Amino acid sequence: MRQNFKTFSLGAVVAFSAIAFSCAADPVIPLTRVHAHNDYEHKHPLFDALSQGFCSVEADIHLVDGNLLVAHDLRDVKPDRTLQSLYLDPLRKRIKQNGGRVYRNGPECTLLIDFKATNQVNSLAMYDKLRDVLEQYKDILSVFRNGKKETNAVVCILTGNYPRAALAANPVRYAAGDGKLADLESDPPADLVPWISENWQTIFKWRAKGPMPDDELARLQQILRKAHQQGRRVRFWNSPDRPDFWKAMLEQGVDLINTDDLKGFAAFYNGQ
Repeated sequence: MRQNFKTFSLGAVVAFSAIAFSCAADPVIPLTRVHAHNDYEHKHPLFDALSQGFCSVEADIHLVDGNLLVAHDLRDVKPDRTLQSLYLDPLRKRIKQNGGRVYRNGPECTLLIDFKATNQVNSLAMYDKLRDVLEQYKDILSVFRNGKKETNAVVCILTGNYPRAALAANPVRYAAGDGKLADLESDPPADLVPWISENWQTIFKWRAKGPMPDDELARLQQILRKAHQQGRRVRFWNSPDRPDFWKAMLEQGVDLINTDDLKGFAAFYNGQ
């Protein structure tokens, strides 16, 4: 039994190393219209998404004993699964290998950071810690300085229970914020809120079975038109995760398709 365990462990290490190597070698075409929802829940966080060409990944964070730990629920956190170890450190290494980009000569990629804060005090403390952490990675991050964006390899977008006022108060930011449909009416600066993310099922009844009803299609087009006029990208979560839906959203101009099916989406998109 001990011999089998050693063999398995070595095999796992070799397999993981192969994934990391293939990612650095960029054998895939970057996919800019898709987002790896809850990316950290995949077998190989970040690497599974990059191996399929994804340019947007998501990490949920909790502040525990001064560390930013990645997990959906607080009960699932582990001390070694930090934002740095799972995302920021491997991204920096890959970017250096690829001449300053996640994909060699590729686009800016996105790290969506979901604040799993339980209250305002926790949210502010989490943001203070995150800002200190992100500052240590400013060599790879897009920076927002006095209302102007300096594009780099990775842009961080905050979502969930993040403190927007605290974010907006910083003249130099290492992240921007995710918005809601209400932001299309209040129209905050696009460099502060470059994304709009909403729950598909609270807005639309269509589940990708048959044609989309005319009234819902018109509503979708209205949202997209207004967001794009304001310079924002649109993403819907809690949406159908299958080819019929992906196809319809791409045709309508939804900027980011939310998916948990990394290989399925990549095969669908590249096979069009």
